[in-house]
Amino acid sequence: MGIDLPVIWAVIILFSIMMYVVMDGFDLGIGILYPFLPDKGDRDVMMDTVAPVWDGNETWLVMGGAGLLAAFPLAYAVVLSALYLPLVFMLIGLVLRGVAFEFRFKASDARRHWWDKAFITGSVMATFFQGVTLGAYLDGIPVAGRAFDGGPLDWVSAFSLFTGVGLVVAYALLGSTWLVMKTEGDLHDRMVVLSRRLGWLLLAVIALLSVWTPLLSTRIAERWFSWPNLAWFAPVPVLVVAATLGLQRCLRTGRQAAPFVLTLALVFLGYSGLGISLWPNVVPPGITLREAAGPDESLGFALVGALLIIPIILMYTAWGYYVFRGKVRHGEGYHG
Repeated sequence: MGIDLPVIWAVIILFSIMMYVVMDGFDLGIGILYPFLPDKGDRDVMMDTVAPVWDGNETWLVMGGAGLLAAFPLAYAVVLSALYLPLVFMLIGLVLRGVAFEFRFKASDARRHWWDKAFITGSVMATFFQGVTLGAYLDGIPVAGRAFDGGPLDWVSAFSLFTGVGLVVAYALLGSTWLVMKTEGDLHDRMVVLSRRLGWLLLAVIALLSVWTPLLSTRIAERWFSWPNLAWFAPVPVLVVAATLGLQRCLRTGRQAAPFVLTLALVFLGYSGLGISLWPNVVPPGITLREAAGPDESLGFALVGALLIIPIILMYTAWGYYVFRGKVRHGEGYHG
């Protein structure tokens, strides 16, 4: 039995996107939380918690995009043609927050508020349009003759806009639970309170999306409620409720790392629901992995490079987080 290269590459791309969501989600979430914490000292500490690692987190976004181009060129062409506007807006947001991140520490007190506003705008913008892109992708992309067959604003819908708002809530919870783990004192206590509220809000968002998604698409409804997919999907809602209750309990009892881990579990469960809804289509509703895949020779050649570079990325990422582990205190952060 030969190696199924399209499936291997699908797993690599899904893993890369999941790693990006996990590792850049809390980073973006900190910018989303900035309006709730106007004090300069608090904002310095919040930014210091991610300053040593934030730019490395986006390595996974590049990995996912490059993998899609290398392994599934048809999907790359169709998806980017359909969703280029929200993706461009997302990249503008990432650029804006990246510039704000570097210049905020160098700005004078009189001008720092402009970079704070840029950091907030870039974080919210990047997150919202990531969610919009996801919602439009789930909604399906019209294809004719192996090319996108729609208009430039087809991605705008009530569902896609709501998924954008929902992702803002998810990243805000990742950011607040990250700060629960990384800060102390009054800032830590306020993040505990905010995390409890955001946890319930995210559960409401997940519940609404779980009802809306099958109503939006009969194709997805059939996949959810047909056998054996139902057996795979049935545990997901139960685990979502269990993770939310566990999150609330850990926040009440003063646990430090567990709330962040449980929030990651909620994100992963939502991601698994996405996989169940779409597999094995790479461009919904009808282009499968094998239809969109490049030649086996290209997939095999690119796979060699991926299998070499992914362990290196994982090792330096793990080392970076290990070196900068522990709490961040006022006046003791990194200002590179």
